[in-house]
Amino acid sequence: MFTAFRAVDSVSLEIKDGELFALLGPNGAGKTTLMKMIVGLLNPTAGNVFIDGHSILREPVAAKRLMGYIPDRPFLYEKLTGLEYLLFVANMYHLDGNTVEKRAHELIDFFSLGSFEHELIEGYSHGMKQRLVFASAMIHSPQYLIVDEPMVGLDPRGITLLKAIFRGMKKKGRTILMSTHDLPVAEEMSDRVGIIDGGRIIALGTPQELREQAGIRGGTLENVFLKLTHENIIEELDL
Repeated sequence: MFTAFRAVDSVSLEIKDGELFALLGPNGAGKTTLMKMIVGLLNPTAGNVFIDGHSILREPVAAKRLMGYIPDRPFLYEKLTGLEYLLFVANMYHLDGNTVEKRAHELIDFFSLGSFEHELIEGYSHGMKQRLVFASAMIHSPQYLIVDEPMVGLDPRGITLLKAIFRGMKKKGRTILMSTHDLPVAEEMSDRVGIIDGGRIIALGTPQELREQAGIRGGTLENVFLKLTHENIIEELDL
């Protein structure tokens, strides 16, 4: 609760092991606030969050150890090199020093950052920084990945890499919670979708189930989203 404004209101969600759950909503709907509560950056005024049975309020370290988190506005220590930053994050998770450097180099190569691993992050492009953030979130092989607006700043190759990560995690039974405005990607990748508006979950289900809730046959997820959130579609604008 922020002053008189309730950012998230009575949200109850269970995200299943091994699924990709897409959280959709208009700007200001409560997506980022909800995700910050899930990862322990904000404390709810009521209720709790459980990660594999661990309360984020009572057992924050145990819960966070299982998660990788990519915020909508990542922070990087730009006076470190890319490799130094990955090793720094790995050290926070107390990873085995004998294997962590190998893991870091694998991620650097996967995200095509090998030519820049010894360069200061301040010299990276926006897309390179975004790829480094993804690498840091994956350094400890998290069981649960929470991603706020993952496609922002990524070029087509970066988006393809991200989709490959999601598919690989799902094959291993890992779980992804993703908030996004990229509805085609949500429709392509997600097992279930939740739509949040005004701090409340107003629709929940598979993309097909949401079409049925919206009374739309054969429409896109974009059509469903606009109808369920009562957004007016402007067909033409004479400028």
